[in-house]
Amino acid sequence: MLAAFFAAFAAVFLLELPDKTTALTLVLSTRYRARAVFAGAAVAFVLQAAIAVGLGSAITLLPTRIVAGAVAVLFAIGAVLLIRESLEEPSPEASNGAELRAATPVLKAAGASFVLLFTAEWGDASQVTAIGVAAHYDHPVMVFLGAFLALMVVTTLALVVGRTIRDRVPAHFIQRGAAAVFIVFAIIAAVEAIAG
Repeated sequence: MLAAFFAAFAAVFLLELPDKTTALTLVLSTRYRARAVFAGAAVAFVLQAAIAVGLGSAITLLPTRIVAGAVAVLFAIGAVLLIRESLEEPSPEASNGAELRAATPVLKAAGASFVLLFTAEWGDASQVTAIGVAAHYDHPVMVFLGAFLALMVVTTLALVVGRTIRDRVPAHFIQRGAAAVFIVFAIIAAVEAIAG
């Protein structure tokens, strides 16, 4: 039983560290308060882990092109919005983004974080891996816990790094860098949609 937990945790953790979900969490941490991002991520990842374990191999029946195409469009839209925001003239009192983070209601920030992270994680390698681990070990609760905890550990690490970055780097540089990352992810997803 513990083997299922550790297999799910290790596989998902290793897949998520360099993943788009980590980059997205870093971006969200520069816009919203960490607790709101964490709450949105927790709900998104509970659902994702449950879907992975509950549906088993059903994820393989989803059309890869449609999933990849939707992800490409979402990342492209995110890149455009980030670039547009980075070009806006910041007000002197909001130059570090602290006022924006404080002014955004927690539920709105958590909701935005949920939608973005849930969508980004849909059909991701870690979700597919969790499906495989669940099928192999036949201990769905332990696989669920391992996958969920791995996702939340990676999210926590991204939030800590995000806080450090936003305190030292001007917001418009972070937004432009995040836009570049989003463009790369959009291109990768578009290629997957076309080749799929």
